[in-house]
Amino acid sequence: MATNDARHLKMLQALEQKVLWLSSWTIHNANHIRPKGTVKVGGHQASSASLATLMTALYFDVLRPADRVAVKPHASPVFHAIQYLLGNQARDKLENFRGFGGAQSYPSRTKDGDDVDFSTGSVGLGVAITSFASMVQDYVRLKGWSKDRPEGRMVALVGDAELDEGNIYEALMEGWKHDLRNTWWVIDYNRQSLDAVASKNLYGQFDKLFRSMGWEVITIKYGHLLEAAFKEPGGEKLRQWIDDCPNQLYSALTFQGGAAWRKRLLDDLGDQGPATKLIEARSDDELARLMTNLGGHDLPAVLEAFHSVDHDRPVCFIAYTVKGHGLPLAGHKDNHAGLMTPEQMEGFRASLGIREGHEWEPFEAMAPARKDIEAFLKAVPFNAQGRRRYDAGRVEVPAKLAAPEGGSLSTQEGFGKILNEIARGNSPLAERIVTTSPDVTVSTNLGPWVNRRGLFSRTPLADTFRDQQVPSAQKWAMSPEGQHIELGIAEMNLFLLLGALGLSHSLFGERLLPIGTLYDPFIQRGLDALNYACYQDARFILVATPSGVTLAPEGGAHQSVSSPLIGLAQDGLASFEPAFVDELSTILGWSFDYLQRDGEGEPSGPWLRDEKGGSVYLRLSTRPLEQPKRSIDTEIAADIINGAYWLRKPGPNCEVVIAYQGVVAEEAIAAAGLIAEDRRDVGVLAVTSADRLSAGWHAAERARQEGAVNARSHIENLLAPIDRDSGLVTVLDGHPTTLSWLGSVRGHRVQALGVEHFGQTGTIEDLYGHHRIDTAAIVAAANAASAGRPIRYLRAVT
Repeated sequence: MATNDARHLKMLQALEQKVLWLSSWTIHNANHIRPKGTVKVGGHQASSASLATLMTALYFDVLRPADRVAVKPHASPVFHAIQYLLGNQARDKLENFRGFGGAQSYPSRTKDGDDVDFSTGSVGLGVAITSFASMVQDYVRLKGWSKDRPEGRMVALVGDAELDEGNIYEALMEGWKHDLRNTWWVIDYNRQSLDAVASKNLYGQFDKLFRSMGWEVITIKYGHLLEAAFKEPGGEKLRQWIDDCPNQLYSALTFQGGAAWRKRLLDDLGDQGPATKLIEARSDDELARLMTNLGGHDLPAVLEAFHSVDHDRPVCFIAYTVKGHGLPLAGHKDNHAGLMTPEQMEGFRASLGIREGHEWEPFEAMAPARKDIEAFLKAVPFNAQGRRRYDAGRVEVPAKLAAPEGGSLSTQEGFGKILNEIARGNSPLAERIVTTSPDVTVSTNLGPWVNRRGLFSRTPLADTFRDQQVPSAQKWAMSPEGQHIELGIAEMNLFLLLGALGLSHSLFGERLLPIGTLYDPFIQRGLDALNYACYQDARFILVATPSGVTLAPEGGAHQSVSSPLIGLAQDGLASFEPAFVDELSTILGWSFDYLQRDGEGEPSGPWLRDEKGGSVYLRLSTRPLEQPKRSIDTEIAADIINGAYWLRKPGPNCEVVIAYQGVVAEEAIAAAGLIAEDRRDVGVLAVTSADRLSAGWHAAERARQEGAVNARSHIENLLAPIDRDSGLVTVLDGHPTTLSWLGSVRGHRVQALGVEHFGQTGTIEDLYGHHRIDTAAIVAAANAASAGRPIRYLRAVT
């Protein structure tokens, strides 16, 4: 659409005013009209107003259906208002903004009904994921999978205070490494944060930083009123004064209005000549309008900037705005928590000519004729194809993944062997797997996969070591055909990339099966981004290895303690910790299917999300264990997936059960043998997923409370034959709370063993003994948990 078309511009300006009204009314309704108990949402009122012009230009003119947008969190009312005008948002959702079932405070892919591309709310993450989404778009297009669809731009609407978030700069560096394209970041440069006004000359730092990373920087500073004033006699003095004006002063004068502007400008610029004449030629209202005519609020300036881009390089737009523009609280440093009073809102309504009782009408008091507005909205390019979420076909997964052979293997080694076997063939599964890792590819056993499948790069890059005939176990050639994306050491970037890869089926219509690896203790460095990816319902497999104090010689900084609890608590993430490689192959095969599920309606079955699907977290180890010689039948496979199975079934007179998770299987089995001489019918429960056991137990309890009296969870069925007087010992190389709740299922006495404190260097035997998760500790715990004479090996093993 032509930016110089007067009729077109008039329509956009009318829509801009309507968007400002609807977003303001949405917030006012939530705070002053809805029933008591609503939490006040003042921050949205000022922040939304500053973005009304920019978002009007984008959504009603610039954007195309292939473009994807991450909206600044506090601009959600503007976003919802735009979607309402486009027919994608229901009025009742707007009226219930921030209420249960209403439009969300921050745009959400999973909670909102309108067309949200990326969830936002945790500041910085919505910005950064756009760059990774652009990388994913390149990945699928260079594989030749989506050439029937146009390339889109990944757009982030960014608050200037949001740029304090460190993950943004990690993402900038990663984008520079991967030759980022088709990414726009639009900075709402209103120079105000929640508590303060931004430092002077921060703009210059943003400009230098983005240019150094290969971005084009386009500054939208002045609107057409100011540009015209600068051409008048004395105008250059006015421009220089604005350029030199501290942010705090500019904000304060904006709030105070025309008289304050006049006094200050005359004090600073009054020359009884051209500059004075320029100021005195305008009334107070006209002067206030002139001095707040910044580029980010001037549609012609905004449209010109957006339409000037004719390339696919990343672009940073720095749009000068006033927080709260057009509202009585504009410019005040406290306006983040500010709200317009009912009297102010009434004045605003009257000034727009909106009749009382018609506040929600989309075309009320708009100057263009309704039929013209409707025709315009119907032709808006971004909305021309309706809802822009794609579906993708399912990738066929083999009924069973073969477990690697070997007498003694670690789960980390087994993981590498399983992927290597998949990589040998040309199955649909192998084709759609994409792996990534933050500079720990080889040490997390992705090396064999990468050797067979290669590293991904937009442009080919040879492996210099191989070209120079230097022996190396790793083939490090890069090309568009590669299926591994190598990242730098930044776990936030790992989870943001996994989030983008795991949304490819929805964003780009192409199914990917992402696998990311990292060291288990460092999962905490990226928790915000992990939670963010899960909140968006991205689908990926996270392989965290090595884990626990089992990584003994590395010391406490590399020994994870609380990560099993992360797996237990994180929504959208099914957590497993297998001990044996045949368990791992069973879980991986299930995981590839689970990633692709998209069931609707109320969940059922042993776990809350089984029909809906989700992501998977595998906690693996480098410790080799002697592998059991067995065949995993259908029944055992189901038990493994549901969270536990009997490695040693308890007899009818069971006095003690040892429940272990993960690599301490060796100690649990050894302890059971010693205990069996003094305690009858000892059972050994192999827990593969405390997460799924717990979720199933809670789901069954809820079902019973809702009337399904016969509902039983997997763990309840497993423990049902065990007498309540029996003792229960739980043990894992992780926090003991992970399994200690098992005693609550049927009221068994529990001795919970695990790791509660930072580790240190030493041997596995040293650390297991120190943290009391060794065989001796398990025997002692069994003795304490069960009645009877002291276990005869108690002293011998201690």
